[in-house]
Amino acid sequence: MSPSVCAVARCLSLIALFSIGSASAVELPLPPLGEDVVGQVQLHTAVYEDTFADLGEKYGVGYLGMIAANPGVDAWLPKAGTEIVLPTRFVLPPGPRVGIVINVAEFRLYYYPKGRDVVITYPIGIGREGWNSPIATTKVIAKVPHPTWTPPASIRAEHAADGDVLPAVVKAGPDNPLGPFKFVLGLPGYLIHGSDKQFGVGTRTSHGCFRLYNNDVLALADVVPVGTPVRIVDEPYKFGVSGSKIYLEAHAPLDAKGEPTDEDRNSAVLAALTKREGEGANLNLDWDLVRNVVSAEDGVPVEVAGLAIAQP
Repeated sequence: MSPSVCAVARCLSLIALFSIGSASAVELPLPPLGEDVVGQVQLHTAVYEDTFADLGEKYGVGYLGMIAANPGVDAWLPKAGTEIVLPTRFVLPPGPRVGIVINVAEFRLYYYPKGRDVVITYPIGIGREGWNSPIATTKVIAKVPHPTWTPPASIRAEHAADGDVLPAVVKAGPDNPLGPFKFVLGLPGYLIHGSDKQFGVGTRTSHGCFRLYNNDVLALADVVPVGTPVRIVDEPYKFGVSGSKIYLEAHAPLDAKGEPTDEDRNSAVLAALTKREGEGANLNLDWDLVRNVVSAEDGVPVEVAGLAIAQP
């Protein structure tokens, strides 16, 4: 088990044991003003039939998120009795808690319904090599149930080169890559939508759009109105406050090819730290633990400091 997961189990005592029969809520109460951590890490004891894909869909975790939180565990045949970490505790992304916030670094969407003190969060698939998802601020400009798909010429050519000839228009239905619903964004060519390939949720497999499990996109369709602001960010390292403690959640930064980058991790962590609200705080970070969390990059929030409020 990775250092950060061990630290969670040892220092936080917040890991709860759940069986596959229990559903994991994706609607979580917002923390008090000035705090940033929601949800709870869970453990699942594997049975023979379990796979990361099935567990991820059941508990609202993307495929790569399951792999990152469980290094060394076979994603398709985990041994019966293996304790599998379900990374369902989250540091909320920095910035306003308004509308939809997509953090491509963690393959996750957050929705803050107007007038409610909750956050709804789902795993997503993002753009693969050559089809990167954008980092931008936009809004939902249309909602379309049972969408048809008109593949661009570039995508038709790509499929044709692999011997797969796409029709000019793919009708709505179970074989439609957009799934049962799409949100049209104010970024030309980009959507939030379902999928005919649920395995792609939590991976880099799309042509730049944001894929959700079909049940999730239908649930969002019921609550997200046209005009909802959408903020797309790339935050692999997130610091947050909970109960007078500082937590760090780390994900692997990826380059345009979907490979781990060679960026200066120290600079990236310091940049993330400056984005944390509450500048009057005196932070005594455990830098050895910070380095362990950054090295593990398993998506599990870990306590890395206490929070001492500076005296006036």
